[in-house]
Amino acid sequence: MERFPAGSPRGSWPAEEYAARRRAEGEPATVVMDLESDAFLVVVPEDGD
Repeated sequence: MERFPAGSPRGSWPAEEYAARRRAEGEPATVVMDLESDAFLVVVPEDGD
């Protein structure tokens, strides 16, 4: 899981770009917002999930 601050001037773009790179590599990456920590998270399930 990677974390990107929501207060970034580019908003969710860094997280979306990272997730797109992971998906291009065959990983099922998803971007979610963690309201408690005010961050975008890129979640990639582990094998077996």
